[in-house]
Amino acid sequence: MAKIINSSEFIEEVENTRGVVVVDFFATWCGPCKMLAPVFEGVSSELKDKAKFFKLDVDQNSKIAQKYRIAAVPTMIIFKDGVPVENLAGFMPKENIKNKVNTYL
Repeated sequence: MAKIINSSEFIEEVENTRGVVVVDFFATWCGPCKMLAPVFEGVSSELKDKAKFFKLDVDQNSKIAQKYRIAAVPTMIIFKDGVPVENLAGFMPKENIKNKVNTYL
């Protein structure tokens, strides 16, 4: 299950982590974010031994959202060794997300 993190946890859990980390930038009021939530959970369950998965509420963590230029939600960013390597905007089917993540494993 993907853990919801805040900006203070973001540095340790994402930027200072070796390996692949996927962050779902979301908002509680966002309809497509609600549609993506179970899909993101499914991917995180299937790939939990290969990558870390987190969720970050952009309204509560606006500085992180601004730093990574999150203009629309949902947006997922794949990080490899603390560096953003791919930005996935909007709703995506589970297989598409898995394929993108597997590219960096």
